[in-house]
Amino acid sequence: MGLKEDRWITDMALPHNMIEPFCENQVGKNVVSYGLSSYGYDIRVSNEFKIFTNINATVVDPKNFDEANVVDFIGDICIVPPNSFALARTVEYFRIPRDVLAICLGKSTYARCGIIVNVTPFEPEFEGHITIEISNTTPLPAKIYANEGIAQVLFLQGDADCEVSYKDKKGKYQKQEGITLPRILK
Repeated sequence: MGLKEDRWITDMALPHNMIEPFCENQVGKNVVSYGLSSYGYDIRVSNEFKIFTNINATVVDPKNFDEANVVDFIGDICIVPPNSFALARTVEYFRIPRDVLAICLGKSTYARCGIIVNVTPFEPEFEGHITIEISNTTPLPAKIYANEGIAQVLFLQGDADCEVSYKDKKGKYQKQEGITLPRILK
């Protein structure tokens, strides 16, 4: 299994639509950087957010998620309250090849401000927008800039195709668009 370089990412993104829209260069002047890097792709956060709130005093239950736990926000700058959490999605839509697993790590610009980004792996043949989990670990409000970089995706190619892909098992988040809240298969 090998980490894939910029040429491979470009070859998969442009003719095979692995990443749409795709930015062939690193953009970084006056913004949190995004686009193609040496061994990865820096994804952007869209302008759609779901900010967790305690105004309804509900419990966060991954098996029975109450949408009253979040407040929808659309805008260029999202303020995540102190010691709080928000969900967002990528600008980019992904189509992961059958022999590839992608992992995502937060950007240092946000990490150095106490903003932790968590994204679960993109499994082979996953397709959709990526739901991003953003934690503000500081005692202060934190700004998240829409349409700018939020995390870096690394692509790992296996030595052979997997037996069962995310598409094959009809993954519950397959072809998700927008911010997708927790789901349990029933």
